[in-house]
Amino acid sequence: MFLFTKAVAVTKAVAVMKAAVVSLAVSMTPAGPVTLTLPEPYGPYAVGTVAMRLVDRSRPDPLVRSKSYRELMVSLWYPAKNTGRAPAPHMAPLAAADWNRRSAPPMGIPKGTVNWAATATHARPGAPVDGRAGRLPVVLFSSGDGGPRTLGTTLVEDLASRGYLVVTVDHTYEADQVEFPGGRLVRALPLPDKLTPRVLAKLLIQHSKARLADVRFVLGQLKELGQLRGLGQLRGLGQVGAGRGQLGGLRLPEGLRGAADLSRVGVLGQSLGGSVAAQLAHDDARVDAGVNLDGAYVGPVAKTGVAKPFLQMAAEAHTRESEPTWKSFWQASRGWKRELRFKGAAHGSFTDLQALLPQIPGETPFGDFVGTIDPQRSLAAQRAYIAAFFDLHLAGKSTRMFDAPDERFPEVSLIP
Repeated sequence: MFLFTKAVAVTKAVAVMKAAVVSLAVSMTPAGPVTLTLPEPYGPYAVGTVAMRLVDRSRPDPLVRSKSYRELMVSLWYPAKNTGRAPAPHMAPLAAADWNRRSAPPMGIPKGTVNWAATATHARPGAPVDGRAGRLPVVLFSSGDGGPRTLGTTLVEDLASRGYLVVTVDHTYEADQVEFPGGRLVRALPLPDKLTPRVLAKLLIQHSKARLADVRFVLGQLKELGQLRGLGQLRGLGQVGAGRGQLGGLRLPEGLRGAADLSRVGVLGQSLGGSVAAQLAHDDARVDAGVNLDGAYVGPVAKTGVAKPFLQMAAEAHTRESEPTWKSFWQASRGWKRELRFKGAAHGSFTDLQALLPQIPGETPFGDFVGTIDPQRSLAAQRAYIAAFFDLHLAGKSTRMFDAPDERFPEVSLIP
């Protein structure tokens, strides 16, 4: 719920946001919980993944000041050898159960309609790195405000299958739910009782600052990860979530140590994550390029823009005229820049909900979240353009996809 209400422009009235939720009348009568699937990645490599708990003891938690350190859950996704292991679940079990009880109903999905824990990724936990991919450019992923890191899996897996190391980050106490090793679930802090546009704007700024510090910390941990032999040496490591037990004799998946090429770093984000991607690209010399998936800009970057390659991808109704921060950001940005608009897409089209919601039987009007665009075509276009962008700016591969509209994707307009 929070993921979408906070994506609305801060100048909109709270009544408008509430009305959008009330309009989601449900008319579904499935025989039992349905199991949803994610589309297979398009790249030539199989995918591996490993989840970690990282602890930053250099700062108190920015959202819970009584806590003297910041802890995060992250997942690494990478090209892997096909081991035949069972794929990792889309959501960890406690997180899936909490999503079923708390996050799905505000979208018009009654509890028990979907078996959220049954959805699988295409990534094998702890699988060895496929050495044929060589050194791996790095992409950091940040979800929409309130959204767990899992909601970017469809795009993240695809990048990994094309030869990238992608790191997804859960922003604790902001994400709807974060499951830590040992069966511990941490939920988002409660919303203020009066969520006025002014309060919402202040909250987004607070979350944006926390996220920036989170992602910069994670990027620093990646450098340390490349220099160690076993995970026990990693300063911020608390535990690994790939079924490998407690800290001690832990080791990275075979081939992962030193696989990240930190001279080539991109950042990808949806909604508030897109704004953070821009701010990180502006602030951090380690970041080379960024992509914003339909997010309004929060904080200084709205006026400063960026001088690095940057791609904006927009839902149909999101324009520089309807969103003042897009206009100011675009005018101030001096690097390579492109904007793509997806006809029929909505804000949630740039999340896994684009693939998942249309599979739910019944007459629930999910168009408010994922629009009317064909889900398969939407995701195919997103994957193609995101891969082409990072291939161009991180891997040095030429492309003509941004020179003119691509006839393969007539739903996508290149906005001058």
